[in-house]
Formats: sequence, C-alpha cells, structure tokens
Amino acid sequence: MSKKSTEKELEISYTQAMEQLETIVSHLQDPKCDIDLLRDYTKQAIALLKFCKTRLTQTDEELKKLLIEIEND
Repeated sequence: MSKKSTEKELEISYTQAMEQLETIVSHLQDPKCDIDLLRDYTKQAIALLKFCKTRLTQTDEELKKLLIEIEND
C-alpha cells in the first residue's frame, strides 16, 4: 500500500474509521482468519488507529480553544 493510497483511503469520517476497525477486529477474531491476510489487516488497522488518534487530538485542541474563548467573553 503506497502512502498516497493510504491517505486517500483515510478521507473518511471518524465513525467510518471506527466501523472499519470493528470489521478488522471481527476478521482477526475469526478462527478461520486467513493468516496470509493478517499483515494486511494489521497495516490497515494501524493506519486507521493513527487517523483516529489524530482526529481525536484535533478535536480536543479545538474544544479547548472554544472553552478558552467562552471564558474570555
């Protein structure tokens, strides 16, 4: 997976990313999970986790700024 394709795939909402993570977890928990797909599932999960972490951090920072604005009014 190239960096460009990873970035393009991550043009999704936080909710969509979480849904994809839940699907990956289900695949990984399935006893019939193809071991050859394990690496791909793991790479995709890591990319989604990074995306979610970034989105949460950005949201936290924006909320803090809004709270500061409210306090200053």
